[in-house]
Amino acid sequence: MILDQNAGHETSLADAARFLGGKVTGEFSTEVSSAKKYGFLIAQAGKIALTDRAKRALRPQNETDELAALREAALEAPEISEVYNHYRGEYLPDETFFANALVDRFKIPADKRSDFLQVFIESLRKAQLIDESGERLKLIDIGRDESAGNTRAISTRPISSQVTPASDGTCFVMQPFAPPYSGYYEMIFKPAIERAGLIPVRADAEIFGAGKIMDQVWRGIRRAKVLLAELTTRNANVYYELGLAHAQGKPVVLIAAEGESVPFDVHHIRVVYYDVTDPFWGQKLIDKVSENIRSALTNPEEAVFAVAD
Repeated sequence: MILDQNAGHETSLADAARFLGGKVTGEFSTEVSSAKKYGFLIAQAGKIALTDRAKRALRPQNETDELAALREAALEAPEISEVYNHYRGEYLPDETFFANALVDRFKIPADKRSDFLQVFIESLRKAQLIDESGERLKLIDIGRDESAGNTRAISTRPISSQVTPASDGTCFVMQPFAPPYSGYYEMIFKPAIERAGLIPVRADAEIFGAGKIMDQVWRGIRRAKVLLAELTTRNANVYYELGLAHAQGKPVVLIAAEGESVPFDVHHIRVVYYDVTDPFWGQKLIDKVSENIRSALTNPEEAVFAVAD
């Protein structure tokens, strides 16, 4: 609008509104406010001007300008960036859980969440930060999958909602056994793994029998199609078993409590975090673990420790 009216130079709010045949208040005011949040407009002293980001989006000079500008806008917009960063690289929760999270965690007013959700999805869609190829929406992790200005085609390989395991289709769980983590296996890990179509196996309850314990652990790791590692508390046994799994090139889903300090050696690998202060954290973690196991089965290279040559 400003680009058409005044060649991109600043103009008064009143002149801009008149150019559109309206008034400064109402819908025009809302549009200006939204454009400021996305970093497309600067407004001061009664005048508005396009930012460099807006010019790159409206009049791109190369093939990367428009997408980079739209991504910058989505990743810096209040509320939208906060929700994106929380779920980046993951599937969005079921509708009911997501609606509750928007209100309880992200403080979106209950009467505004429907409008917010529409804006959120559309903003990420335009910025090519959302994968809609499967049954559920998945947010592209721009920090892992590509840089903000990269316009390579984003892989949207579908992830099946049902996985049929082979005869030894197991998921080996590596976790601390001290409370409260000992209870997570039955409460969260086991149902999540079974939902993903695999057989859950935990060292202490499933494979510890006659023979050397580490022989049993080693066998469980080698047989597993996918592994799940609970990193909270930096348990030495968990990290030892994680090292064995990485050495075998096995896909591993990493999880940890919010605020947990992950060691530098695995800091570059994506970790699924959970927040026990969230009243829905258990169900949300089941959803996240299940979806990430499915992703690891379909695209195992995304969950394998990458070793440089």
